[in-house]
Amino acid sequence: MRAKLTYFTLAAVLVVYFALVGTRGIWLIEDGRPVTVAFGVAVLVLPLLGLWFLWQTTSFARNANRLAKELEAEGGLPVDELERTPSGRVVRDSADAVFARRRAETEAAPDDWRSWFRLAIAYFDARDTPRARKAMQRAIALHDGKPVRA
Repeated sequence: MRAKLTYFTLAAVLVVYFALVGTRGIWLIEDGRPVTVAFGVAVLVLPLLGLWFLWQTTSFARNANRLAKELEAEGGLPVDELERTPSGRVVRDSADAVFARRRAETEAAPDDWRSWFRLAIAYFDARDTPRARKAMQRAIALHDGKPVRA
C-alpha cells in the first residue's frame, strides 16, 4: 500500500509540474515572436511526452497487477524460493537456477501467459529489468489476446 501511495503522490507532483511547464510554453507562444513561439512549442512537447510516459507506465503496472491477482486466485504465483544474503539481497546463483527453470517452462509453453509472467519475475529477480519488462508485456499481450511482437 505504501508503494502505491508513493507512486500516486509522485505522479500527482509530475502532473502539476507538467501543467506549470505547459503554461510557460503557452505564454511563450502567446508572445508571438518567432523565436519565442519556437521555444514555446518545444516546451509544450516535454509535458506531452511526460504525460504519455506516465500513462504507459501506469497502464503497464495496472495490467501486471491484474495478471498477478488472477494468477494468485488460480494458485499459480511463483513461490519465493530464492536464497538471500543476510542483508536481504537475492543470491545470484539462486536467481540463475530459478531463471533456468522458468525459461524451460516458457519454452515448453510459449503461448501461455502464466509462464511468461513467471519468467518476468525470474528476470526481475536476476536483476535484468529490461527483459523482465518485455516478458511481462508479452504475458499481458497473450492474456488479452493481442498480437505478440517477437
